[in-house]
Amino acid sequence: METGTLGFIGGGRITRIILQAFKNKNVEFESVRVFEPDAEASARLVQQFPDVEIAESNKAPAEQDIVFLAVHPPVIMDTLREISSVPEGNSIVISLAPKITMEKISRQISSRKIIRMIPNATSFINRGYNPVCFSDSFSREDKKSLMKLFRIMGKTKEIDEKELEAYAIVSAMLPTYFWFQWKKMEDIAMKTGFTEDESRKIIRDTLTRTIKLYYQSGLSPDEVIDLIPVKPLGDKEEEIEEIFESKLLGLYEKIKP
Repeated sequence: METGTLGFIGGGRITRIILQAFKNKNVEFESVRVFEPDAEASARLVQQFPDVEIAESNKAPAEQDIVFLAVHPPVIMDTLREISSVPEGNSIVISLAPKITMEKISRQISSRKIIRMIPNATSFINRGYNPVCFSDSFSREDKKSLMKLFRIMGKTKEIDEKELEAYAIVSAMLPTYFWFQWKKMEDIAMKTGFTEDESRKIIRDTLTRTIKLYYQSGLSPDEVIDLIPVKPLGDKEEEIEEIFESKLLGLYEKIKP
């Protein structure tokens, strides 16, 4: 599959995730230009994707057909001001950050084709869960074509812009709440005598089946929880739940527009 030109302002983790998703499916672009001021991050990007052109400023990526704003919310507005004179009216600007609305973005740049997306790390293996919203300037055909491209990364659904920040908390950052726990369980498994490969397989297979049990058994959450009588962390559950609620809802309040 071949498409037009692609630009990224920011060459960190999410840029690597998106480019890997396209690479997995042999999606080719006329050119891919990235501005990343950190030399180490740029070198890593080129090592992983040799066809990427590292730009000397924001201008080159901003002139591409599709421009991903792959920078954190605190620098989004400064970035937009820097490229305010660059995007033409038919350029598509895609912001990957929470908090900064399409209305705020449109005040800074000439393009009226603005998209916001909250991408998921599982897009790295083309199994993402990526909500997206479009500005009013997109036709039905425009959306259809872009959704076809986005779905290469995984499941993509169009939502209302006001829902994006909730998806950031509940979906995009969800893996980080559990990955370190899985890693610790692998360490514990090895301390009980399993090899590293055996530990990873046991944890992976059990988690896969546990998710199916929780969501596909027809039992209520309480009924599923009751299936195992011994709960070694039971006396810590309220504390852990309080950490989840205070940290995540607190963060949600911070990232809301």
